[in-house]
Amino acid sequence: MKLTHLPGTTLSFQEGDDPQKILDGIFAAGGLVLSQVVSLIDIESYTVQNWVKRKFVSPPSAKKYSRSQFCRLVIINLLKDSLSISEITGLLSYINGQLDDESDDTVNDANLYAYFTETLLLAQRRTPESFEEAARQVLGDYKEPVEGNKERLLSVLTIMCVAYSSSDLHRQAKELLFALPTVAEDRPL
Repeated sequence: MKLTHLPGTTLSFQEGDDPQKILDGIFAAGGLVLSQVVSLIDIESYTVQNWVKRKFVSPPSAKKYSRSQFCRLVIINLLKDSLSISEITGLLSYINGQLDDESDDTVNDANLYAYFTETLLLAQRRTPESFEEAARQVLGDYKEPVEGNKERLLSVLTIMCVAYSSSDLHRQAKELLFALPTVAEDRPL
């Protein structure tokens, strides 16, 4: 899969770039304030605040979002076009328990996002089987903090990749549709 941006962000990405190093650069000086988060995710500030209020994400510390909180926001935002918010939170709770309590997490959200991005890049085709195979490779050296967690994580990564690809293909289909002369002319403004 060819990526031009880190999935779910406005951050430019080229083949051969290391997604973790890109995030390292952004978080080198510490956390991000809300205006930086909304700019990098291309989301409204009230949406982020609502997700914090609804306990999908733990509250920022000293008005700054950590790398893990940022990645949680990215994950929710990139999946929301193909899954409902309750499905997304259920999926994340499946591996990390209470979403507003990072102390019970079995996988840090920054690591989950890294696994997700690596899986997308490794998958040869946009099929559940290809994503599962790629996720198995990505999780090859993964050490389970809780027995059975690797299989749970494998399932979550596969679902995330299929959902992300679904929304990406939907977006591409609309672009192609509206590129048709008759559709573009008939489209209401």
